[in-house]
Amino acid sequence: MTNRDKILDTLLRGASDANIAFADLCGLLKRLGFAERIRGDHHIFTRDGVEEILNLQPRQGKAKPYQVKQVRAVIQRYRLAGDHDDDQ
Repeated sequence: MTNRDKILDTLLRGASDANIAFADLCGLLKRLGFAERIRGDHHIFTRDGVEEILNLQPRQGKAKPYQVKQVRAVIQRYRLAGDHDDDQ
């Protein structure tokens, strides 16, 4: 299992929202086709075909748990995880 798969699995399971590294979450979104724009410590992610704009900020190197939940909801709503969606 690749690092991307591990991060995606951890995110989709929802068991450890407080322990997702911010850099890993940003990298996952980029690999899923999101464009990133940075304003200060705000990392803003957009993607064609996705209504939501994801605005993420790090907290001591980790992603904020409520923002991880927002990312999970977008991935599930738009079925961006590919074959990982079937696990849910």
